[in-house]
Amino acid sequence: MSVFSSADILLPQGTSCEAWSVIACDQFTSQPEYWEEVRQIAGDKPSTVNLILPEADLGAPDEEEKVSKINLTMKQYLDDGVFRTCENAMVYVERTLLNGSIRKGLIGKVDLDAYDYSKGSTSAIRATEKTVVERIPPRMRVRRNAPIELPHILMLCDDHEKLLIEPIGALKDTLPKLYDFDLMQGGGHINGWLVDGKVLADFEARLDAYAETIGEKYEGLKGTPVLFAVGDGNHSLATAKACYEELKAEHPGEDLSNHPARWALVELENIHDEAQVFEPIHRIVTGVDPAALLEALEADYCAEGGYPVTWYAGAKSGTVYLDPAKSQLTVGVLQGFLDEYLSHNAGEVDYIHGDDTLVNLAKADGAIGFLLPPMEKSQLFRGVVADGALPRKTFSMGHAQEKRYYLEGRKIR
Repeated sequence: MSVFSSADILLPQGTSCEAWSVIACDQFTSQPEYWEEVRQIAGDKPSTVNLILPEADLGAPDEEEKVSKINLTMKQYLDDGVFRTCENAMVYVERTLLNGSIRKGLIGKVDLDAYDYSKGSTSAIRATEKTVVERIPPRMRVRRNAPIELPHILMLCDDHEKLLIEPIGALKDTLPKLYDFDLMQGGGHINGWLVDGKVLADFEARLDAYAETIGEKYEGLKGTPVLFAVGDGNHSLATAKACYEELKAEHPGEDLSNHPARWALVELENIHDEAQVFEPIHRIVTGVDPAALLEALEADYCAEGGYPVTWYAGAKSGTVYLDPAKSQLTVGVLQGFLDEYLSHNAGEVDYIHGDDTLVNLAKADGAIGFLLPPMEKSQLFRGVVADGALPRKTFSMGHAQEKRYYLEGRKIR
C-alpha cells in the first residue's frame, strides 16, 4: 500500500461552508479575540470551531471540559447527518490567497507507519523541523477519544517536474465540484473537486513511479532519501502518530494494520508550486558583546566562499561567509553556532519576521542581528536528507491567514 492513498472523506452537507471552515488551531494563539470573532461568525451553525481546541485555550482551567464537549459534538454531528462521505477518494484543492496566487493541493491519507519524527529518522515521511515532544500530550488529550479527525497538516513533495498534483488540476473541469466559497476572517477563497475512478488510479500510478525513482534526486548526499516532508502541522501529525503507537501498546499481539487510526488525513502540496512562498526568519541576539560573538563566529563557522549573511549591530554592519561544510542550509550553520555559543555565554536569541524589524532591533545596545536570505525551495528536501530535521524556525510558509483551514474530515474510530 502506498504511504499516501485515498480515504473515506467526510464533508459538511446542508450547512454554510463559510461558517463550517475555520483556521488551524495553532494560529492567533495570543489573540483570543480572533477566536471569539470566529465563534460569533459560526453562531449556532455546525462549525469546525466546535470540533477543535484552539491553542489559545490550552492549559485553561476548563480544558478537560472543553475536550469532552468537542468529542460529544463530533458524535452529535455524525448522528445528525452533518457529514456526507466521499468513499475511496481524494480531493483536489485550489486555495486562492489574498495576493491572488493559487496554491494547489491534494487531500488523502498518509500511513503513520511510514512516518517518524525522531532525530535521525530514515522513514519515507519526515518532519522538516525538530518536534517538541512536550507539545504532543495536550494534543493527544483532544485526539485520544475523538471519533473523527480534521486536518490542518500540509505535506510537501519535491516534484520539480510537476508530475503528481498538477495533471489533476489540468482535468479539474471534468471533475465533480465539491465546494466553492470564501473562507472567513480574510482566508481567501477555496475550491475542491472530487478525485476518484480513473483520475485517482492514474495519480496512484504516477506516485508509484515517483517513489521508485526518489533516490535519484539526492545522489551524492549523505543520508536516506525522503519521499514526503511535513511543511506545516508537524505537531498535529506527531500527535496522530503518538495516539496510534499508544493504541498498539494497549493491544499487544492484535493486528491493527487496518485500523483507521493507522492513517492521518493531510493535504499534499508541491514545494515547487509557484504559490509556495518561503519567508526567511531572521535571528536577533541580545544581551551579548557583538564584537566577541562575531569573532567566535568567524573563527569556527566561516569559510572563504561560504554562504553570505549580513549582520547588523548598532550603527555597524558587515557580511560573514558561513561554512557550507557544516550544513546544507545557511540557517543551519548560523543556528548551530548560536546554540553552541549561547550554551557557554550569556545572551538570548529571538526569531524575527521582516528585514526592517530586524535592522531596527539590532540598533539596541548589546544586540546583533543576522539577516538571513530566503531559502531556496530545492534546499528543503536536501537539508532534511543530509542533516535530518532542520533547525527550528528555518522558514515560514506564508502568513497566518494563509494556513490551512479545517474542512474535510475522516473517521478514526
